[in-house]
Amino acid sequence: MNLLLEMADLVNCASPLPLSRLIGLLVTLALLGCGPGQPAGGRQPAGPPGMAGGPPGGLGGSPGGGPPASVITSRVVAQSYVDRFTALGTARANEAIDVTARTTSIVTRINFREGQRVRTGDVLLELDNRQESADKSLAEAQLQQAESQYQRSRALAATQVVSAADLDQLEANVLVARAQARGADARLDRLAIRAPFAGTIGLRRVSLGDLVGPDTVITTLDDTSIIKLEFGIPETFVGDLRTGMTIVADSAVYPGQRFKGAVVSIDSRVDAITRAVTVIATVPNSEGLLKPGMFMTVGLEKKRNDVLLIPEEALVPREGRQYVYIVVNGKALEREVSLGGRAPGLAEIRSGLAAGDQVITEGTQRLRPGAAVQVSPST
Repeated sequence: MNLLLEMADLVNCASPLPLSRLIGLLVTLALLGCGPGQPAGGRQPAGPPGMAGGPPGGLGGSPGGGPPASVITSRVVAQSYVDRFTALGTARANEAIDVTARTTSIVTRINFREGQRVRTGDVLLELDNRQESADKSLAEAQLQQAESQYQRSRALAATQVVSAADLDQLEANVLVARAQARGADARLDRLAIRAPFAGTIGLRRVSLGDLVGPDTVITTLDDTSIIKLEFGIPETFVGDLRTGMTIVADSAVYPGQRFKGAVVSIDSRVDAITRAVTVIATVPNSEGLLKPGMFMTVGLEKKRNDVLLIPEEALVPREGRQYVYIVVNGKALEREVSLGGRAPGLAEIRSGLAAGDQVITEGTQRLRPGAAVQVSPST
């Protein structure tokens, strides 16, 4: 604007205008008339690639022009793979009971200590057995008498002094006396409380002189040489469960320590509320580190061969589906894939790819199906 005012002053001035000054002003005025961003001559500038008015071609070196996109690829290979599922479980003893009496009587002797290891058949506690001991002695005496009478009568039967009917009765008396002796022995044995299996004794709940019965818990007995881990697995994984599968468990009590075991049983039903199936695995516990009731994290492992794995960065998620780009004849082709398990940095491909396919791991954000690509060496 200032330039135009200056020109007007010069034209209206009485003094003659120098020719060189007039030509310079006219050139400047012509350039200003072109407007910003518009070259002299009124021609429009070329737009960016892929836009209207620009040169043919677009992002990713698509057909029609532009350089191929630089990408990094990885070959799809079939290899061994270990499936891992994580669950939360509770440790239980291999065998566990509350030790109780089978009859009501007075405690006369305690033969165990808390925390003691016992063997199968060890007598843990004795109850008052005076009456039962007397009953056993009487039954044994009656049996001995019945057997003696029967043996004497058998010797006389040949002379027909004793009839066959009397001999049969005496033989029956022996059988009755023998049964009564066994019954007396069993009643006496009930007063000696034994360990039904080898294990570790818990806390003692009774004292000498206590009256105990079938409802009285004397102590507990746990076989912890093997620990059972009980945990739930979502029903979506039921098809992958098998007895014998390897499990690895850990506990916050022993940071960094892992306990290996195997699945031994799978429930035949799925819980209608949790939609999970109960699984039991066993873990050797010879050192006695694990205790019943401990909370543990359980990981199931299943080794499979010829599994297709690709780097996770090759996946292109879109609208709830997973895609990858593969390189075929210098072009990027899109493939929808179905995923299986996951490992750190890797994804299992169940369908959509084949061993040997070249998947693009870097540069997918610039690609369109059919785009020309240039494979760069990975660093």
